[in-house]
Amino acid sequence: MNIQFFNFWYFLFVALSLGGFAGLYFLLRHRSQRTVKAVLIGLMAFALILHFLKGLFPPYSLDYDRHLRDSWFINICGANIALFPFMLVSKNKYVKDYMFYIGVLSGLIAVFYPIDPILKPDQSAEIVDVLRFYLHHNLLWYVPLLMVLLKIHRLDYRRVWATPVIFLLVMLFIMLNQVFQSELGFIGLRGDDIHAIPYVNNSLIWGPDGSISKLIDWACPAFFKTVPVGPHKGEAKYWPWFWLIVPCFVILVPVCFLISLIFDFQHFKKDMLELKHKLCAWKTTRKGEK
Repeated sequence: MNIQFFNFWYFLFVALSLGGFAGLYFLLRHRSQRTVKAVLIGLMAFALILHFLKGLFPPYSLDYDRHLRDSWFINICGANIALFPFMLVSKNKYVKDYMFYIGVLSGLIAVFYPIDPILKPDQSAEIVDVLRFYLHHNLLWYVPLLMVLLKIHRLDYRRVWATPVIFLLVMLFIMLNQVFQSELGFIGLRGDDIHAIPYVNNSLIWGPDGSISKLIDWACPAFFKTVPVGPHKGEAKYWPWFWLIVPCFVILVPVCFLISLIFDFQHFKKDMLELKHKLCAWKTTRKGEK
């Protein structure tokens, strides 16, 4: 087995991922909400347990330091694996919205752009971890999408502003994980050179990293790209976490809004009609006053 972009194995895993979702949907669509919710909670709990059990098979079983390092929640998908079970049982509509938008986006991006398996030097020797990768990332979009399709949660386009806020809070959670890892020696210790960032940067908290960063770097204000004070003042360096704030709102809000219209279009249409009627009434009143 050798997964590469658009080869047989790539399309096989994409097909299996989509087929798995279809199977779950048809299995659950006529079940009670209580049953559906129990199944979804069970799936996310299983994903969280599997996150720690991955140390039982290669490459983690062959590299204890890597196992300790990667058992922390050091990227957005890992953090979501940790947080989604708790968000799912929460009654907070905003965190469930976050689950849906970020879970569906990050999960599907990983399935269609499976860079982690592709970069493995010997995929056949790490087949269990490849399967874990697809299982984990599929559950990230299976559960939130089923949650909405099966009426466990209802989206509201007026709440999309909150998704980047929660996303940035999750980024702080990841950042805290990485700082603790560095302080405790799981990854490189911090040095005196402010430009030498020893942290794993999968979630781009510490600045752009690779060509995909260009998709969001353009939205970052120049102010967040230089050191503001001290001996390194004026030198090029992205502010950790802060540089993501503007791109998160500029990009996530419209993307989430467009996705929300798929599920909440009638609500949006009703509000637009009410707004139109209010504007017409206001114009009529203004003309009468004149």
